[in-house]
Amino acid sequence: MAAVGVKKEPVEKLNLFHLTWPIFLEVFLFMLMGIVDTFMLSKLSDDAVAGVGAANQYMHIAILILEVIGNGAAIVVAQYLGARNYIEASKIAALAVTLNLVVGLMISALLFFFAGDILGVMNLHGDVSVYAQQYLVIVGAGIFLQAIINSIVAIVRVHGFTQQAMFVSLAMNVLNVVGNYALIYGKFGFPELGVQGAAISTVFSRFAVLIFLVWLLYQVVHYRIRFQYYITLSKEYIGKIFKIGFPSAFEQVMYQGCQLVFLYYVTFLGTEALAARQYALNISMFTYLFAIAVGMGTAIIVGRLVGANEKGEAYQQVWGSVRWSLGITFATVVLVMLFREPLMKLFSTDVNVIELGAQLLLLGLILETGRSINIVIINSLRAAGDAKFPLVISAFSTVLMSLSLGYFFVFHLDLGVAGVWLAIAADEWVRAVLMFFRWKSRVWEKHALVQHKPEAELEPVKETASS
Repeated sequence: MAAVGVKKEPVEKLNLFHLTWPIFLEVFLFMLMGIVDTFMLSKLSDDAVAGVGAANQYMHIAILILEVIGNGAAIVVAQYLGARNYIEASKIAALAVTLNLVVGLMISALLFFFAGDILGVMNLHGDVSVYAQQYLVIVGAGIFLQAIINSIVAIVRVHGFTQQAMFVSLAMNVLNVVGNYALIYGKFGFPELGVQGAAISTVFSRFAVLIFLVWLLYQVVHYRIRFQYYITLSKEYIGKIFKIGFPSAFEQVMYQGCQLVFLYYVTFLGTEALAARQYALNISMFTYLFAIAVGMGTAIIVGRLVGANEKGEAYQQVWGSVRWSLGITFATVVLVMLFREPLMKLFSTDVNVIELGAQLLLLGLILETGRSINIVIINSLRAAGDAKFPLVISAFSTVLMSLSLGYFFVFHLDLGVAGVWLAIAADEWVRAVLMFFRWKSRVWEKHALVQHKPEAELEPVKETASS
């Protein structure tokens, strides 16, 4: 018998709004977890915020490495679902979980044993360095939990069950907030652990929701995942996963690597600049939140449509998504600009930090509009199987151009942290223009991963997850 609340029939035509609003709330809740950590730690000191922010730069890179498999598998599964090849979809889902677990364990060991050495290149000093290492050792050791979570959530989403993924994020946030309150400040009889408490709370909340996610995976797949699927390493499936996953994740790793370099630039500007950067980043995340949700929802639809050989419909879908993404992002940025100082005062009482952060939020109008276009089109290109083009463009624009511009703006024009924001904005708009013309060219149509089968050759669903 199927689980209550999980619809077992395959969703042939997916609606962008029905996919997007749960993803919007899910990503919002995920971002909120980082905001809650920052807000609670800000009550300890700005040094604690700066240290955790520096450690999280490495955590972001680790998670992006894990997305090689998670995102790659999700796109391959989406195309197989579009082609109604459900057995292959279940096999790839199981393979993704196994591969991500292995990679996650390797990263966990690296971060646990070498956290001090890894952070040593960041030019951190004093308490900032101590806090960064405390956080990275604990959260890094548990990153393998996030590895499995990434794989399962991605598979659940492409099956159309975005609401269930949203509820998982809600549960994880509730657990994280309660854990933070108890362990950072020493409430409910727990010891007062500060930064270490925030790290422990993060790891525990991930472990708790993982148990539910494993159960959920078996409820959403159309063909039951057998145990041998987890231990069968198919070269064909691994090849398809990495064909999409590696370029996609490497592009993101390059982007986050550049953010690390930008962070390194900011360390020369002082602790106030570091704190202002971290607070402004946390606030600005909400300005492109809708674009992320639309991008992810559009990618699910595009993957299904390309798998079903309905590429013309996929082409039109993306243009509509770009218009929605750009319009909502613009409105949100304007709202943040109007209330930039009150928003900064939520995090800090330091006048200089508030002033610096407010200046950065003003530049969001230039930065976030370009980013909103990129998020939708790049996700759609990946979903169509065209993952290499964004990688090549990113190597030129993000690495070669923006890093050079950032150095020039910060150290030669003395623009401070604002110089970093302007360099990132230049990169976003260069890529946005190039991605626009790539989608318009329809070259991506030849990169489909699944050959469309005639109706008579489609595989029947022999066994459901509830069988």
